[in-house]
Amino acid sequence: MFLQIGIPAPDFTLPDKDGKPVSLSDFRGKKVVLYFYPKDNTPGCTRQACAFAARYEGFKAKNVAVIGISKDSVASHQRFAEKYGLPFVLLADPERQAIEAYGVWQEKKNYGKVSMGVVRSTYIIDEQGIIEKVMPKVKPDTNAEEILAYLGE
Repeated sequence: MFLQIGIPAPDFTLPDKDGKPVSLSDFRGKKVVLYFYPKDNTPGCTRQACAFAARYEGFKAKNVAVIGISKDSVASHQRFAEKYGLPFVLLADPERQAIEAYGVWQEKKNYGKVSMGVVRSTYIIDEQGIIEKVMPKVKPDTNAEEILAYLGE
């Protein structure tokens, strides 16, 4: 189940692509775009990350932090970020701490096969750490643009 608008966003501390611990609470006073994606270097996830990278200046201009989270390792994130020049924070969540706290670990159907996995989804968290918007099952190509439109680019 996705979390509801208006509740405090669960805090977490996870390692970034350099192994440095990053907490959601570090970003108080800023809006945060928290996006969950299935896997580094897969076609949809790469397009989504590159779309965020291409529009990163727009987020920075609005004082909005962008954080991507997947189950991939720190080393995988480092390679992914270097390969595509990703300027925003990528957090490794192999234990699914944030993934489960945000309700994005769900049953998925792929070609009739049912398995558990990360549902590509985005949360917008306000400056006080409250969930402002929930975007379940987002499209990789339009997610960044939709968020900027919502933020009033």
